[in-house]
Amino acid sequence: MTNHAGPLYEINFVIEKDTPPDFESWLEELGRTAPNRTGIENVRIFEHGVDSDGNSIHTCQFLVRDDHALDELLDGYFADIDADLAERFGVQVRPESRILREDHLHDLPPDESPVCLNCGTRLRGQYCGNCGQRSRSRLISIWQLLREAFGDLFELDSRLWRTVVPLLTRPGRLTRDYLEGRRARYMPPFRTYLVLSVIFFLVAFFDPQSFKQIIDPDPQPTAEEIAQKKETAEAAAAAEELRLEEARKRLEALEAEGKIPPEVVAQVGAANSGFSINFGDSEKDDGSQFFGDCENATISGDEDLPEWIKKRFTDERVKEICERNNARGQENFVDAIADDIPVSLIVLLPLMALVLKLLYPLSRRYFVEHLLFFVHFHAFFFLMLVLQIVLAGIAGLLGPEDGAIDSISTLIIVIASFYIPVYLYKAMRLVYGQGHLITLFKYVILLVAYLTGATFTMLGALLAAVLSA
Repeated sequence: MTNHAGPLYEINFVIEKDTPPDFESWLEELGRTAPNRTGIENVRIFEHGVDSDGNSIHTCQFLVRDDHALDELLDGYFADIDADLAERFGVQVRPESRILREDHLHDLPPDESPVCLNCGTRLRGQYCGNCGQRSRSRLISIWQLLREAFGDLFELDSRLWRTVVPLLTRPGRLTRDYLEGRRARYMPPFRTYLVLSVIFFLVAFFDPQSFKQIIDPDPQPTAEEIAQKKETAEAAAAAEELRLEEARKRLEALEAEGKIPPEVVAQVGAANSGFSINFGDSEKDDGSQFFGDCENATISGDEDLPEWIKKRFTDERVKEICERNNARGQENFVDAIADDIPVSLIVLLPLMALVLKLLYPLSRRYFVEHLLFFVHFHAFFFLMLVLQIVLAGIAGLLGPEDGAIDSISTLIIVIASFYIPVYLYKAMRLVYGQGHLITLFKYVILLVAYLTGATFTMLGALLAAVLSA
């Protein structure tokens, strides 16, 4: 029996222990009735032998007309055979099925069924039923290589676009669909978050001016320009110091005249005498001493701090941190902060999920479901930032001196900025299903907690960048 007309579907009936008395008659009936099914051209039944465990095996091979007929039979007739077998014989007879095809490329014999190269499972079609990998793995051309790499990006019906569009336009839709079990049509939540966060950081920290500097570098400032810039900075610092001195004298004069009580002056003085780390003025204007003169670095106002902080922030320790950060330079310091921001945002996710858990104690939702809400919201937030940055860049390229284009771009960015908090409110309404008033109350609390958490996580990223030098 050859497989020229179409694929060969094979079922091996593994019989444990003794053969059931009515199995052979059932198998003969299957061989008589199967050719009458649409799409099956021939049937062959034979005894295959025994396996390594001593179980006898009977084989039934169905010659199918084509792949289309095979798909219909897999969903219908062949599935009915498995169900009828389980109902009649239970665990005594175990079916093992596979699809056999002629391999014109490698000239393999028909009895060698292909297996998935990823997990080793016998293949029953174009994709592996166990891990989902495509059966064909060879890259025939550069075009196929590009399709493998960017297929989801350019296919309008791919899961990427089916995720991005509702993420942008339907607040809370992805979260609700995922919680209700409609998941296969979308990208997994954390993958969506990671993809959009990577795109955001690539776009945000990509500097087009770097290419311009390679092609047409800016001229280096002259000694006179450097000296003038330094004089301007010194004059601004002197003016600020003079302003503070005049304000202090004015405050003392008002106290002497009895117009303000001494307690107010004491409170102002206490407010200006808190913990601070002071660096000396930088002697260079090229960014190599952006932390200042480390030799003059001191700590003030640390009397009320805990002992464990005092031991870690001594004058020597501050000078050491200052010197290390000056050594790596301003640009590397900014890059270090940028590297720490993604970690800070990931830390922010469970914190905000905990806030949602506290705001909705009767929702009967698990913590991970609240976490999913913020994973989708952060993904949306990254997407909006990417669109704003790209829009600003396009406006700058189209008309850097055109006021109309610049105004339109600014207006769209402002509207997008207002859309983000509105999106959060509408997402809360859709996912948690509460009324406007109670949702607004919880929204304000969540917004305050979010801004507070974001501030502290960004300060943590800054501190980590400073101490990691």
